[in-house]
Amino acid sequence: MKLGKYKHYKGKIVEVIGVGKHSETLEKLVIYKEGKNIWLRPEKMFREKVIVNGKSVSRFKYIK
Repeated sequence: MKLGKYKHYKGKIVEVIGVGKHSETLEKLVIYKEGKNIWLRPEKMFREKVIVNGKSVSRFKYIK
């Protein structure tokens, strides 16, 4: 996964700062910042497509 800025399909810009693993399941988790908040989301969910107005779009799109 590329580190850097991503645009959420709802318009917010976030910055991916790393990828970690869940300590028990070893599931990959994307670590990202939005403002002063730090979030973790399963990589599979971070990369998935969502339906918006009948179209399939990426939940997060890499921008730089």
